[in-house]
Amino acid sequence: MDYRKCAQEIFRHVGGRENLVSAAHCATRLRLVIADNGKLDMDALEDIDGVKGVFSNAGQLQLILGTGTVNKVYDEFLAVSGMTAATKEEVKAAAAARQPLPKRMVKALGDVFVPILPAIVASGLIMGLLEGLCKAFPTLADSGTYTIFHLFSNAAFVFLPILVAVSAARVFGGNIFLGAVIGMIMIHTDLVNAWSVADYVASGTPIPTADVWFGLFDINLTGYQGHVIPVIIAVWIMCQIEKRLHKVVPEMLDLFITPLVTVCATGYLTLTVFGPVFSTLENWVLEGVQMLITIPFGIGAALMGAIYPLTVVCGVHHMYNVIEAGMLSSVGLNTWMPIASAANFAQGAACLAIALKTRERKTKALALPSAMSAALGITEPAIFGVNLRLVKPLVAGMIGGAAGSVVGSMFHIGATAYGVTGLFGFLTTTDYIVPYAIELAVSFVVAFAVSWFLYKEKAPETASAPVSQAETTPALTCQPGVVYCPIQGKVIPLEEIPDDTFATGVLGEGFGIQPAVGRVVAPFDGEVTTVAESKHAIGLASSDGMELLIHVGINTVEMNGEGFTLHVSEGDQVKAGQLLLDFDLELIAKKGYPTTTAVLVTNSEDLGSVSVHAGDQASLDPILTVKACVSNN
Repeated sequence: MDYRKCAQEIFRHVGGRENLVSAAHCATRLRLVIADNGKLDMDALEDIDGVKGVFSNAGQLQLILGTGTVNKVYDEFLAVSGMTAATKEEVKAAAAARQPLPKRMVKALGDVFVPILPAIVASGLIMGLLEGLCKAFPTLADSGTYTIFHLFSNAAFVFLPILVAVSAARVFGGNIFLGAVIGMIMIHTDLVNAWSVADYVASGTPIPTADVWFGLFDINLTGYQGHVIPVIIAVWIMCQIEKRLHKVVPEMLDLFITPLVTVCATGYLTLTVFGPVFSTLENWVLEGVQMLITIPFGIGAALMGAIYPLTVVCGVHHMYNVIEAGMLSSVGLNTWMPIASAANFAQGAACLAIALKTRERKTKALALPSAMSAALGITEPAIFGVNLRLVKPLVAGMIGGAAGSVVGSMFHIGATAYGVTGLFGFLTTTDYIVPYAIELAVSFVVAFAVSWFLYKEKAPETASAPVSQAETTPALTCQPGVVYCPIQGKVIPLEEIPDDTFATGVLGEGFGIQPAVGRVVAPFDGEVTTVAESKHAIGLASSDGMELLIHVGINTVEMNGEGFTLHVSEGDQVKAGQLLLDFDLELIAKKGYPTTTAVLVTNSEDLGSVSVHAGDQASLDPILTVKACVSNN
């Protein structure tokens, strides 16, 4: 192909130099950050010779060109546009900066809270289990064992500002240990514990105060236990101060001056200005949410239960973590969790109705495990793989979520943690076991019934011509963002692959397969981007942006191709179900190599959440869903 001409056409149809912010490339794609998407000619871009697909993801325009080709087109593109080369990280940063402010703020909140979820979940589950055991064995509350485990159960909530501060410093690019110090300052023992303020008021004891800003006004010396927004604001300010000091302070003095000034300035501003202001605002938000949930007849709860799945679709549902964390820290009970749980459980029920009603094998194979996943609180496979695509099940789930949320509001159900919904929610709602069960039952029955009633399966189209016997590739309509099982066998989680490189996800998210047959087929329509010389591994790229690696066996590169037979070459276009590779299972085992095969989305970091359906699978069963690819289609 004419690489120069391809680059020139891309340059012209993206709106020229003034519409370009940054440019980089990966193994198969040209990645551009665009100033104004309205100036793009998407149809013309897709028609350019050499461009195999065009899509937007995370603020980037990505043009699929293929391995080898992308490097040459990129070099020509830089020459044509006059731009300088950028790294993938620089392009991602530029793309993030182009996002609307509300979206960037929500993303930042998600980035802060998602890493600390395991700590909150662990503490909440311990608290729930401990309360359940005390109900069954009342004397347990007087034992030393209870004392120790009670300490475990509330540790994450007692020191939540420190956890939030460390995570926020990482997100905002500051020193995480300075962030921890700011968190410690905000809950220091010299300040009155925020949870003890009510006792001071009840007893008539005045809360200690301090005059600040040269006697301009006084502040109450109270801590920030139970608050998260003031901590995030404080650490954001800290990071801005620290970054600017690093730029202006001489290097030989930076180690001493920057931490000193950063901590002093941030700490003083936080305790005297930003802390009091944003803690008040946060209290207003929490009170508003509580009022919304308790609106008579459950109107507010119903509204939130209905729209919750839409926030999952938009990827902004992590913003609720702020509300839940605030509830747990301030009153010790998360009354938002029942709404999320009702919404998630209802989406699973709507998906299950499709699984039981449909006669289409592929849809049934995808819907059934997705419904089970949603029942345990993971709804992305159900929403993106089934409900959103068919629309009516999504609506049915929203109706069921609204109905269940009304029940949760009526019974004032609360949880001891966040991040846990569905059936696992029973572990964090031990004081509301029966009401919680009723809520889930209502959500399930309403969503299932509405989905069953609304969904009408289209009759299969009659073929207009007989199918040639020469066609050996199974007919399959690929779903966006879905990887079909390339090998018949048992699917296992990524971490169970007996190789640290694969198991730790260094090369990307995915799964392992313990093969039942020695035959690899294409898991989607796409292009063969790489073929290992030893024939044991194949790289593929889909039209919607996935880059997949299928690696047969562990350390089988040492077999130098023995026992492997390739049926494709690099650059070939393949259809789902097309035979790619045969391999001798017995020979691999005889040589002493594990036959476990790794299937990895090597660019999963760029694409977002990856959902895997484990268990025994046949070739071309839906096995993995990439959220970003579904959203972009």
